[in-house]
Amino acid sequence: MKVVDILRVKGGTLYTVAPDQALAEAIATMAEYDIGSLVVMEHGDLVGMLTFREVIAAVQRNGGSVGSSIVRTVMDDHPLTCTPETEIDEVRRMMLGRHARYMPVLNGKTLMGVISFYDVAKAVVDSQDFENRMLKAYIRDWPVEEEGADSAKL
Repeated sequence: MKVVDILRVKGGTLYTVAPDQALAEAIATMAEYDIGSLVVMEHGDLVGMLTFREVIAAVQRNGGSVGSSIVRTVMDDHPLTCTPETEIDEVRRMMLGRHARYMPVLNGKTLMGVISFYDVAKAVVDSQDFENRMLKAYIRDWPVEEEGADSAKL
């Protein structure tokens, strides 16, 4: 299974923010749409990721408030990325290795979407469920040998 398979099921809705936007506005967008990340875009290029992890760290550094921070000062400016053709097993290893919960998907320089650790886990579980159903159906439909066939061989 590849990343493109997750994107096909998930759909193409993307939420982005500019690096010079106020952090408070970005947080409001995240809350409004109930999302855990925003892709930071500048002049059509991916320049970072803003997740709740960076937001919490910024609030803690600022004494419990957002203050006048802008996205650029708190975003992850070297986010982990993958392509639509990346295998899901590789994505799992990458996300686990960097403790990343969100990963932008790039086709060249074009942003195709964002996948979350939840999306990857759901795809793996769905795939395993399908495989289990197919195996159970195969076993259930196993051909039964006729009783006379065994006695004829003796």
